[in-house]
Amino acid sequence: MLDAFAKVVSQADARGEYLSASQLDALSSMVADGNKRMDIVNRITSNSSAIVANAARELFAEQPQLIAPGGNAYTSRRMAACLRDMEIILRYITYATFSGDASVLDDRCLNGLRETYQALGTPGASVAVGVKKMKDAAIAIANDNTGITRGDCNSLISELSGYFDKAASAVA
Repeated sequence: MLDAFAKVVSQADARGEYLSASQLDALSSMVADGNKRMDIVNRITSNSSAIVANAARELFAEQPQLIAPGGNAYTSRRMAACLRDMEIILRYITYATFSGDASVLDDRCLNGLRETYQALGTPGASVAVGVKKMKDAAIAIANDNTGITRGDCNSLISELSGYFDKAASAVA
């Protein structure tokens, strides 16, 4: 995984070019948004257990067949695996948000996840619904402007939303 700075430098080096003004501006903007990124990641991380638990609770209320005998989350072992997977997806989304780069999410979390779920008989559509529920909760927490760096966070919220959408589509 390369952070945004290493990625830009690596690409410029591969082309044998100096960094362009637009690349420098984009990196400068990322630095300016650094505190906002850290605030968002900190809030999501601090509330990760509640985000995952509430998303799972809502998912199972909407799709009770998942926790019924024979369901994919039936038995405490399967339920724990489901919650663990949701936690892992959320954690990698925070990594992507912090670094401003989806490659860590793709490479270490989503790559091959759909195929794994298919092989296990896990309904990907249900996992995608769970991810969307985590998205709603995480964005609500990130948009709460109490005690965080003031400023326009629309682009960061959009970026965060995109990471959740990428995860949901990767498993569906």
